[in-house]
Amino acid sequence: MSYASHQFTLRQLQYAVAVAETLSFSRAAERCRVSQPSLSAQIAQLEDALGVQLFERDRRRVLVTPAGRQLTDDAKVILSGADSLKRSAALKDPLSATLRIGVIPTVSAYLLPQVAPAMRSTFPELKTVWREDKTSVLVTELERGALDLALLAKEADIGNLEFVELAKDPFLLATPVSYRSAGTGPSASLDELEGREVLLLDDGHCFREQVLSVCAGTPTIEPEFRATSLSTLVQMVAAGLGITLLPLLAVRTESQRGDLLIRPFEEPVPSRTLVLAWRRLSPMAEAFKKLADTLREAYPRDDCWTKE
Repeated sequence: MSYASHQFTLRQLQYAVAVAETLSFSRAAERCRVSQPSLSAQIAQLEDALGVQLFERDRRRVLVTPAGRQLTDDAKVILSGADSLKRSAALKDPLSATLRIGVIPTVSAYLLPQVAPAMRSTFPELKTVWREDKTSVLVTELERGALDLALLAKEADIGNLEFVELAKDPFLLATPVSYRSAGTGPSASLDELEGREVLLLDDGHCFREQVLSVCAGTPTIEPEFRATSLSTLVQMVAAGLGITLLPLLAVRTESQRGDLLIRPFEEPVPSRTLVLAWRRLSPMAEAFKKLADTLREAYPRDDCWTKE
C-alpha cells in the first residue's frame, strides 16, 4: 500500500487544535509553550499546505471556519492515534503501563472492588487511573484519546468503539417489603409494572434508557423525582414511594436494607451486557483483550438472585 506525502506536521495539527479550543493565538501559544509568532507561522504554513483558511482572525477575536472545524476534529483523531502509538512503542508490555479507564456509575461502585484485586494480582506492574462518568462523556473521552478503555453497557450508544463482552447483567424488580402482601410469587412479571410508579435515574444515565426500553410495552408512571444514583433509588423504594429495577451487579450491595423486596424476572429476563471498550485503531487491542479475560474471570457471580 502506498501513501501520499503530506506537507504538514503533527505539531502543526497540535497548534491548530489549540487555537480552535482556545479561540486565541496567544493562549494557544502559551498552552503549546511556543512563541505566538512561531505558532502563527506554523498555522499559516498548514493553511497553505491544505489550501484552505482555518481561522478568521482580527485584533478582537478568532473564529473557526467550517473547514477549520472539520480539520481540527480530524486532527484530534490523528493526534490521539499518534499518542497511542507513542505509548505502545515505548512499552514492551502495555499492561505494565498506566491505563486510563472510564466506568459508568451503575457499574463502578459494584464491580471495581471485585475486579481491582484480580487486576493487581495478574498485572502487578499495571497502574490504573479510573474515571467515573456517564456513557456519553466516556465515549467522547475515549474517542479524543483522554481515556484508553471504558467499562460500558453494550445497549447504550457507544459509537464505533471496539469491545469484548464481559458478562450479562440481569435486571431484578425492587419493591417495598409491603408489596409482598399483594400475593406476589417468587418471580416478577413485567405486567406487575403496569400502572405503577417506576422510579428512574436522571437523564444521561444509560441505565435509565435501558429501563425505559424494558417498560416500553407496559404503561407505567414516572414520578417527577429522578435519582442520581442507584442507592438513592433504593432508599426511595424502601420508603414506599415507588418501585424500580436494579441490575444484578448492584443487588448484593443495595439489598442490605431489610425493608426492600428483590425478585428476579420471569423469562425472558431483561438485562444489559457489560463490555470493555476501546478505540478501533488502538495498537494495544491484544493487550486489552488479555485484561478483559481477567475482568471476566473476576466478575462476581450471584446466581441465587436469578433462580426462582
